[in-house]
Amino acid sequence: MSAAPQKMTREEKKDAIVLAAAPHVAFDGWGDAALAAGAEDAGFDADTAKRLFPQGAVDAIAQFATISDREMIKAMEAADVGSMRVRDRVIFGVRARLEYLTPYKEAVQAGLSVLMNPLHAAQMAHITHTTVDHIWYVAGDRSADFNYYTKRGLLAAVYAPTVLYWLNDRSENCEETWDFLARRIDDVLKIPPLKAKVMNALSDLMKGGPFSKFNSDMQMRP
Repeated sequence: MSAAPQKMTREEKKDAIVLAAAPHVAFDGWGDAALAAGAEDAGFDADTAKRLFPQGAVDAIAQFATISDREMIKAMEAADVGSMRVRDRVIFGVRARLEYLTPYKEAVQAGLSVLMNPLHAAQMAHITHTTVDHIWYVAGDRSADFNYYTKRGLLAAVYAPTVLYWLNDRSENCEETWDFLARRIDDVLKIPPLKAKVMNALSDLMKGGPFSKFNSDMQMRP
């Protein structure tokens, strides 16, 4: 057991144990054995791991996701994504997160196996939403209306299959994954203009069509 640094915060201890446990996950999965081994490698004991991760694997995976998001945000901020096109900002965010996770592919695969259990569906949704929300926020999106949910929903629909593609990608530098990601992003970017056309058509219909009286009545309601 290596000596743990003194005066670490609770969050720092969790980070240290999870990152030390990740290499053990390939053999032990995200369970008590990997966390105990990680705790020992980080200079703590197994009881500390149990105290910091009372729900075991689920808590550890959530912390691992938090670390990954944190590193992704650092990479996006360092790259000055504000100078990029919106499309490229989003692509950069997804790619930065997966590039950080490249040394931990087996840990990511094991984590998905845990989260795909129906009992952990809420945790899976929370982790995915948090990631895509961070990407959009750092990319400059400050929407607080329906667009907030639309953008994050569309990105989640791109992010999840991209992760699965990346896990199985054996191409050099994961170039096939980045091509897949770019194609999927381009596909979803075609949706907002279509939505705008539909909304404009509905607006015109409500103003001058057979529903105009109904629309007026609705506007007069207190």
